[in-house]
Amino acid sequence: MREGYLHRIYIGLLVLITILTTFYLAYIGHSYYLSGIEDRFFHPDHQSLKPSGIIGHGLGIIGSLMMMIGVVGYMLRKRIIRLSRFGILKNWLEFHIFLCTMGPILVLYHTAFKFGGLVAISFWSMVAVVLSGVIGRYIYLQIPHTIEGREMNLNEINQTKDSLNQRLIVQFHLEQSALEGIVQAMKKRPDRSTNSLLKRSIAKYSFEHRMKREVRAILREQNISGKSFKAVMELIKSEINLSRKIDRLTTMKNLFKYWHVAHLPFALIMLIIMLVHATLVITFGYIWIF
Repeated sequence: MREGYLHRIYIGLLVLITILTTFYLAYIGHSYYLSGIEDRFFHPDHQSLKPSGIIGHGLGIIGSLMMMIGVVGYMLRKRIIRLSRFGILKNWLEFHIFLCTMGPILVLYHTAFKFGGLVAISFWSMVAVVLSGVIGRYIYLQIPHTIEGREMNLNEINQTKDSLNQRLIVQFHLEQSALEGIVQAMKKRPDRSTNSLLKRSIAKYSFEHRMKREVRAILREQNISGKSFKAVMELIKSEINLSRKIDRLTTMKNLFKYWHVAHLPFALIMLIIMLVHATLVITFGYIWIF
């Protein structure tokens, strides 16, 4: 429980840092970024916020480093077995997402919202990486994983469901007949053969609403109320979620494979052009504060 609480704080801090940084940069530079290209030269913040300025250049360097560390660090952790002792893969993925969200934001402000030439290709590759990353994160969440971040197979998922059922019996003293009633209520799943997304969504909503109503009736018969009632319903929701993921397991795993094929090339193109851009900048003498 404590680990889950600390993990929520950790995620909350990452989200807060991202939001505050974005709004702070927008606040200090909004008048400059909203001014016309021809007028920026005369703006009082031009020397600091332009791409080669002390702030603008720094944002580009820091943002680029964050993306490189995020991409390379996660790839190494995922592929090198020796690194498995340095934190669980799930946390590495979350930090990878943080770095690869913050990095593009800083790079966006580095460009002063002006794109052209080679930088434009890198920028739009970066946008493609971010958007595909959002899609990949959604697909990833649809596939059950262990606490270490490893994909679970069907047997492991079913074992997890069995352990949830055992908790209902051991922790909440639910009678076997009541448990069987809950399991039967959850088995009355809607027909998924229809091709209409709207019909499937309505059927799924109706099923879950009816199933929760039946489960609540069973729990009241067992005199389970208060905090115990809420805890049992949370377990039921977890089992519903697992059942959904089992239904889509094969589809989501295949989508995840195809997603890698699209996501990785965009990331490599972005990194290669970023390195070319940095080399050219250094060659022409733009070395920031060093």
